[in-house]
Amino acid sequence: MRTIETSRITDVVADLLVQACIDLPGDIEEAIRSCRALETDPQARATLDILLENAALARKQEVPICQDTGLAFVIAELGADCHVSGGVLTDAVQDGIRRGTERGWLRRSIVRDPVRRENTGDNAPGVVVVVPVAGDKLRLTVAPKGAGCENMSKLAMLAPAAGVEGVKEFAIETICSAGANPCPPVVVGIGLGGDFSSAPLLAKKAMLRTVGARNPDPLYAALERELLAAINGLGLGPQGMGGTTTALEVFIEVAPCHIASLPVAICLNCHAARHASIAL
Repeated sequence: MRTIETSRITDVVADLLVQACIDLPGDIEEAIRSCRALETDPQARATLDILLENAALARKQEVPICQDTGLAFVIAELGADCHVSGGVLTDAVQDGIRRGTERGWLRRSIVRDPVRRENTGDNAPGVVVVVPVAGDKLRLTVAPKGAGCENMSKLAMLAPAAGVEGVKEFAIETICSAGANPCPPVVVGIGLGGDFSSAPLLAKKAMLRTVGARNPDPLYAALERELLAAINGLGLGPQGMGGTTTALEVFIEVAPCHIASLPVAICLNCHAARHASIAL
């Protein structure tokens, strides 16, 4: 049984939050470069160049890639043989969000109540999901997500008869209705199955996969490729100004579901698909 102190968890979460906000993941940056090389629209190429320049400046000057440093979404994969000592795991994560926000000069974007709208002043609380896993490690993933793309995400409880065509139609409809709002090129996470509460979590977890990492099931791998091609054929382009680069990637995660249900969650992430992970 390994023991990890909550003070270390707080420090690590703070570091990951700042890193995610200032350092665009390498696979995302490379995907933008690859799309830029294939893009045929001059305006779209120029826009992608600006996005790459922005990412480079953020990394060099150690400032956030985007002014909306988002709501911190944290997945804590806790091994069965890993013990957290000195406090509660989720409290330690929230303290890390507060500390990282202060250290990184991140925008305070969280309100205490959805109707009264009083700002908490420290960007906490974030959303923390604890996932029990085998082993003696604690893997922490911090993914701050801005409201522009989060607001464009959708959930549908389709009838099973809708089938794969219904899933594709809902995904394309979501992208079309979103337009430029999620700051494309986007990363599309799709959660299929589960229930009303779990499908969106599947979609959020899907977005954290590495670009090019296909679903291991050939059926869903093919669907990922098909949807990516279809979305990029819509002509929305970078920042919605036209072109063939509307999405960088489409990821699908699935789970068992009820015989009478076909839950589909579509979660969009902007071109600054920020996330950082570490295993303790």
